[in-house]
Amino acid sequence: MNAGLGIGSLAPSINALDWLRGDPLSSFQLGKMYILGFFKTTCDSCGSALSCLGRLQDRYSDIGVEVIGVAANESGATAGEARARVDAWVAERLPNTTIRIGFDYSGEMEKHWNEASRTFHVPTAFVVARDNSIAFIGCAHALPDVFPRVLDGTWGASLEAKADEKERIAEWEAHFPLRALFDRIKAATAIEAWKAALLAIDEGIGLFPENIMFHQWKVSILLEGMREMDASWVALCRFIRDAIERSDVRWLLAAMDTLVCSAYDYSSPPMAEAISMGKELCSQILRLCPEQDALTRARSYEMIAYYYHESGDNYRAVDLIEQALKLVDEESLPDVEKQKRLVQLGRILTEYKGEQ
Repeated sequence: MNAGLGIGSLAPSINALDWLRGDPLSSFQLGKMYILGFFKTTCDSCGSALSCLGRLQDRYSDIGVEVIGVAANESGATAGEARARVDAWVAERLPNTTIRIGFDYSGEMEKHWNEASRTFHVPTAFVVARDNSIAFIGCAHALPDVFPRVLDGTWGASLEAKADEKERIAEWEAHFPLRALFDRIKAATAIEAWKAALLAIDEGIGLFPENIMFHQWKVSILLEGMREMDASWVALCRFIRDAIERSDVRWLLAAMDTLVCSAYDYSSPPMAEAISMGKELCSQILRLCPEQDALTRARSYEMIAYYYHESGDNYRAVDLIEQALKLVDEESLPDVEKQKRLVQLGRILTEYKGEQ
């Protein structure tokens, strides 16, 4: 099966874009080359990816290369709400960007670019060649390494490009049932059809037991949508027990995030059980921390520190945030991203110390 949009295809329209940064562009100009970087504000690596693409524009602008950042799958109750979130994210993550930024809430860009090319990951880059044909589809972080071959036209016919397309389509087909369930849940949630959403979530847990999102969704729907406190607590406990049994840092962090960010607090029942489970999660996460990279460890320390702060052990919370600050400060990161992380951790440290 071939993707509807692939290398050599005519580039779809960009008329649906609402422009947040840069001059509006209604269509691609012949003789110029465009790089479209699709991103979401919930994507941790999208900021650095767009910065990377921006550096490509700086390097090749004299030969007519332009970059467009595209937010085409941003959730929000209204277009205005989603647009405001994207605008704030760009202001924070790309404060001095020179690339155009476009936003689409209609679903047209998602349909004609991502779905047509069997692409569902972000950050994704599409390169539109000078004749308005697609010259590259793939991970935005991978583009700089192959861009010279995209420029000279040799990438499209290469074995690497063909292998990438085959892998992309195979991954899409394997994940199509998963995407269909996600769409059902989102549609049901949008109209507050909580029972239908919960039915799809339970189906997802049965079909895709390794997918963390279904477990988090279930707790959220029961707690915030249906206001079923007892049932949501049972679902949360089951999620935490699964994470502990798996001894997988992704599951443990997700379970801890769900515990500390839920509507449960430690001043109401079941306080003792919540504290006990939180302590066990902390112990498991800390045991696995030496195996993780510096940024994952810093995130782990930040999350565990929140638990200790909320449960009254502020000394331990401060110590963990100070360790997280040191890890981030010593890590090689783009300046804007590093500064954002350091400022965030600094604010938390100030709060935990009770300082102004």
